[in-house]
Amino acid sequence: MQPRGQIQPLTQEVVHLMAAGEVIDSLCGVVRELVENALDADATRISISVWPNRWQVRVADNGCGMPLSNLSQAAVAHATSKISTPFDLLNIQSLGFRGEALHSIAQLAQLEVRSRAQAVDASGYQVCYDHSGLPSQVSEAAIAPGTVVTVRHLFENWPARRQVPTADSQLKAVVALIHQLVLCHPQVNWQLEKDGSPWFSLWPGPTAKTLIPQLLRNVYDTDIDEYAAEGLYLAIGLPDRCHRRRPDWVRVAINGRPVAVDELTQTLMSGFRRTIPRDRYPICFLHLSLPPAQLDWNRHPAKSEIYVQGLEQICAQVTHALEKLLKIDDLSEGAQIHRASVLIKAAEAEGEYAVSRQIQAEMLAKESDAKESDAEQALVHGHVPPQSLSDTLPGSLPGDLTAIAQVKDTYILAEHAGGVCLIEQHIAHERVLFEQLQQRWQMVPLASPIVLKDLSQMQVERLDEVGIVIAPFGENLWAIRSIPEPLYDRGDRTEALIELSLGANLEAALVATACRTAIRNGTSLTLAEMQTLINQWQRTQKPRTCPHGRPICLTLKESSLAKYFRRSWVIGKSHGI
Repeated sequence: MQPRGQIQPLTQEVVHLMAAGEVIDSLCGVVRELVENALDADATRISISVWPNRWQVRVADNGCGMPLSNLSQAAVAHATSKISTPFDLLNIQSLGFRGEALHSIAQLAQLEVRSRAQAVDASGYQVCYDHSGLPSQVSEAAIAPGTVVTVRHLFENWPARRQVPTADSQLKAVVALIHQLVLCHPQVNWQLEKDGSPWFSLWPGPTAKTLIPQLLRNVYDTDIDEYAAEGLYLAIGLPDRCHRRRPDWVRVAINGRPVAVDELTQTLMSGFRRTIPRDRYPICFLHLSLPPAQLDWNRHPAKSEIYVQGLEQICAQVTHALEKLLKIDDLSEGAQIHRASVLIKAAEAEGEYAVSRQIQAEMLAKESDAKESDAEQALVHGHVPPQSLSDTLPGSLPGDLTAIAQVKDTYILAEHAGGVCLIEQHIAHERVLFEQLQQRWQMVPLASPIVLKDLSQMQVERLDEVGIVIAPFGENLWAIRSIPEPLYDRGDRTEALIELSLGANLEAALVATACRTAIRNGTSLTLAEMQTLINQWQRTQKPRTCPHGRPICLTLKESSLAKYFRRSWVIGKSHGI
């Protein structure tokens, strides 16, 4: 093997080219850097034009603009107005800070910048830069306040970079980037052009909630709910209304920048467990505003990866926010204890919901007492109980429901102040039972064991994992000596045990038990029984869907009925249109 020669320092030209290749890796990378500069300039209108086959990009904004003195230094290596000391590097408050973007672009393309400061007497200038980032041509330019950056012939001397992504792939990457930045900066008006023709526009709004329907087809404003607290904003697609085949819409941003933080992504995904169908993923956007000292952005050239201090506490706050969005209303501690004790009633044998009139009356009385107790506590502490989310959050489930009929022995028709609801009784009861089993998964001993045969070793282990006492009882025979409480009196408990043995984990066992023991569709209920089931369902933590992800309630507003029947009301009388 021949020696490689003398070790020597690389020239500045080679160093800068290597650095430029890391910062700018694609057409999308150029768009990202230029848009971040526009946002740092406090722009409220950003126009992006791309010519993928010509490897050309133009980004125009109405931000603060630059005087000629700054324009002359804008593309010099490591030149920036955003930081100047090591302390600044630890307290980043802007999207860009390294001073590498424009210099890297100049290394890899032809760079032209036109800019004018916002001052009334400011002049506009156009500067073209050479590949070292120094001005090669300067002239005055007629331009509105703001900045226009044009990048031509990107990667002209790097042909390998041009061969990897197709034009369609580049455009998809640009769209994905803009979609993420739009959510972080909903106050900005975005205009995009492709090959010189209008492509799409995104109109500003007060929060990300108003932007999501612009980004996703068949998703409406009423399908999105949002939660805001100090330093935290969360917008989610209601699980009974919208979800995705891929996890591409579980999105996280910190201080205005899209980021990848696995712990936060997993926290969001876990919060939707048993609220959406299997193999589907939620729509959610989390935006955190954290102190700069808590973050270290200096981890990845694209700044998409980040070090975060106090991540465990942040994840707990995110979980709390999700819980607030996924349930109907807040319950006092006393009401939660009441829910845990009363709702634990599992379905009777063969799945019937045979509640006696005496027990029914007692349960309704307890619920009434609990509500009165909550109201009294509110008066004692000097505050009014919070309104139900139906009054404050668009798209929320109705609060107070009154059962008025049963349809096909399957659906409960309930009335509320704003209209009517249809509730499927089986899956509503399934949600009730699943949550009570989560709080109390109790085994009861069997007077005589149930004997199962031909179980695999995995099935035996699964039954043992969920708490069932199982022991060998002969060749290929197994004796079951305890059983989950809801299954104790059922005639099909042998089949239920087989089903549990085939589940994936304890949670799957809870779901299977809840599904098997819930009231069956086709079961006739009295009004009192329907009302109790509705009350129980409304007190669950995640009432929108059953544990399999199916929607439980269909709401029809009175205004929709009036529109369908072409009715309009005036004071004192009504008229048909």
